[in-house]
Amino acid sequence: MKRVGFKMKIKPGNEKEYKRRHEHIWPELRKALTQAGIRDYSIFLDRDTLTLFAVQKLEEENSVKSLPEQEIMKKWWDYMKDLMETNPDHSPVIYPLKEVFHME
Repeated sequence: MKRVGFKMKIKPGNEKEYKRRHEHIWPELRKALTQAGIRDYSIFLDRDTLTLFAVQKLEEENSVKSLPEQEIMKKWWDYMKDLMETNPDHSPVIYPLKEVFHME
C-alpha cells in the first residue's frame, strides 16, 4: 500500500455543509474511488485555517490518475465547487504533501 497526503481549502462558512455532503457520498462515486485503487481515504479539517488535510491509502497498482476523466468525478466536483477553492474545471485546488514520517 502506498500513502498520499494533500491539502485543500474550504471557503468560510461551508464547514457543516462540506461534512454533510461527505456523509452522504454517492454510491457511484464511492465505487469509482474503490475501483481506482483507493482503499482508505480520510479528510481532516483545521477549523482555524479552513485547510482540509486528506490522506489516501492506494493499492500499488492503481488508476487514480484516470479519475478526473470520469463523469462521476466531474459531477462531484461540480456539486462541491461552491464550498471549496477550485480550478477552472471545478476540481479542487490540491497542494500535494511530502511524507516525512510514518509509524505503523
